[in-house]
Amino acid sequence: MPQPASSRSQVPGFKVMEVLQRVAELREAGRDVISLCAGEPSGGATTPVSRRAAEIHASGTALTYTPALGVAQLRNAIAGHYRRWYGLDVEPRNVAVTTGSSGAFMLLFLTAFNPGDRVALAKPGYPAYRNILKALGIEVVEIACGPATRYQPTPELLDAAAEAHGPLAGVVLASPANPTGTMVDRAELTALADWCRINDARLVSDEIYHGITYPEAGAADPRGVCAWELDRETIVISSFSKYWGMTGWRLGWALVPDSLLGAVDALAGNVALCPPAPAQFAAVEAFSEESYRQADGFLAEFAETRDALLAELPRLEWGDAAPADGAFYLYAELGEQLRGFADSAEYCSALLEAEGVALTPGSDFDDGGGRTAVRLSFAAGRDQVLAAVDRIVRFQTQ
Repeated sequence: MPQPASSRSQVPGFKVMEVLQRVAELREAGRDVISLCAGEPSGGATTPVSRRAAEIHASGTALTYTPALGVAQLRNAIAGHYRRWYGLDVEPRNVAVTTGSSGAFMLLFLTAFNPGDRVALAKPGYPAYRNILKALGIEVVEIACGPATRYQPTPELLDAAAEAHGPLAGVVLASPANPTGTMVDRAELTALADWCRINDARLVSDEIYHGITYPEAGAADPRGVCAWELDRETIVISSFSKYWGMTGWRLGWALVPDSLLGAVDALAGNVALCPPAPAQFAAVEAFSEESYRQADGFLAEFAETRDALLAELPRLEWGDAAPADGAFYLYAELGEQLRGFADSAEYCSALLEAEGVALTPGSDFDDGGGRTAVRLSFAAGRDQVLAAVDRIVRFQTQ
């Protein structure tokens, strides 16, 4: 008799990956599909990174295991990045290079929390936080965050969650956030860090969209505020995937407090041995002057696309949308356009089949209110986004 999968593995799939699979099937069948479902910059890696990767592979040098937390050159370069952007002195030994930010979340959740601990998350939010924590036996406390708090948690909401569910061992914060693109400012982040310190909760700050911010949207800090500016017991997680456009290179990192370093190193060596070696050596070039200039050029393109999309919102006739302070997402209620569909998942499926436009249903990020919302990624570029808007309007008027 077949043995069932473990109970801890019973988590929902990531819907955006299911949408991407259908996009691939339609393209294989010859369909013209505009994919706005994934947070995947269309420009790819910067030229210096790609050039260095080509040199590495052409050299014939054997690519062997590296230290579990990454090669010294890359950890040093990441530490230098924090001096450049935030004026922070970070010891390279506190930098843990991981297999994508996903690897960092797995390692740091394992290290920081015990089974049965309670960890709070904003809802809507990135589903992998919730699903990884649940698979590790950690109780997830989802906090409904709406327009009144700009879709971000507040100390008052954390107080209410702790009163309703019991003491919190941790809080996961994303700024800019996925799917809403909203940010907390320095004062708000300080208040959250203070709450965590007073209540003996570990703050996990997801900063993978740092650098993709829009000052005209009201972001006071040009890159975002790093939580280590406020408290070095915080866990900071970042990635090469977004600002540097390196999604498929599977490389991220964490800033790890001294108290967790030994455990993270031991776990990393057991779980993954090391991050991908060629990606590590090539990623050192992400911190070159040429790479920073090119990545900032990508940012200018995101800003142009964002402006064009916001100008088209009246044509879409959707409902309320979250303010896109950063990242490259529009999270919006479908409003009257949901009529005739059971939920946003059904709307997105019908849109993809009829017009070849892939969006992500909001239920991926919020299994309640998200059933009437969608996330549109404008990372694909202005031309693709505007063409998609035309198709969506046609779909909605048929």
